[in-house]
Amino acid sequence: MAALGLQLQQRFPVLTGFSYSCLSSATIHARAVRSVSSLSSKLKKWNNCSRLPRRLVVGLGASFWTQFMNVAGNSKSFMASARLKSSVEQALQNVEWPEQFPFKEEDFQRFDESPDSLFYEAPRFVTHIDDAAIAALTKYYSEVFPPSNTPGVSILDMCSSWVSHFPKGYKQERIVGMGMNEEELKRNPVLTDYVVQDLNSNPKLPFEDNSFDVITNVVSVDYLTKPLDVFQEMHRVLKPGGLAIMSFSNRCFWTKAISIWTSTGDTDHALIVGSYFHYAGGFEPPQTVHLSPNPGHSDPMYIVYSRKLSTA
Repeated sequence: MAALGLQLQQRFPVLTGFSYSCLSSATIHARAVRSVSSLSSKLKKWNNCSRLPRRLVVGLGASFWTQFMNVAGNSKSFMASARLKSSVEQALQNVEWPEQFPFKEEDFQRFDESPDSLFYEAPRFVTHIDDAAIAALTKYYSEVFPPSNTPGVSILDMCSSWVSHFPKGYKQERIVGMGMNEEELKRNPVLTDYVVQDLNSNPKLPFEDNSFDVITNVVSVDYLTKPLDVFQEMHRVLKPGGLAIMSFSNRCFWTKAISIWTSTGDTDHALIVGSYFHYAGGFEPPQTVHLSPNPGHSDPMYIVYSRKLSTA
């Protein structure tokens, strides 16, 4: 289990606006040791029965899962049902989801539980992914968005800021930004309107049913502490057939990201976001796109997307 402890420390995502030097090595080690201790006790319990606890498997990460399955044989679990492979793009293929949402309340806790309104009080006029990843995301948007100036099209950019990474010159009659800092939202040139709202305090979206053709969320899905509530609201405000695009990288404000995210890797993240779509209900099976422009040399970029069922 010592090797697993090292792996957990290595799997922390790259931090945006945060340095590991801000945390003592003892603090990081203690968090890893607590995870290892918990896993160890669950492993001992599993050794005495025939079924691997589902909660144990979720969040272990692809590399440990591969090693574990060599021992576990044909045991069924959430991750086993997904037939997890190394590629993020294959993570949501042929998933057999459990009947119940497999995550617990503790999975959505953060290292910093202070009010998000305080954390985002000061504007940050910076980008949280590098230029290559931004260009890849913008290109993807250009391929899947409705054409610019399409009559009747409305777009919602959730967790928005001073930039949305939409194609240059892209316009629609209605593009609403929802974020935490008004000064940032005011600076966003693509928005026609904006709403300041903390989705972790109030996940209810202030829009009518069937309002939007597209919903985007750029590198912020990892901060949602009530994701099912938010995704159910996304379903409500999307038009039938509407598209929801969740993009993520390995960069984040680590202290504000949920614990299940900071303790897992990119392939697991695709499964986590995919599970939000699935358990919210009313969406097509979610799919993943790997957009990383230069793996190993620039920030990775991944998409998990789905459409609201036309009959929903």
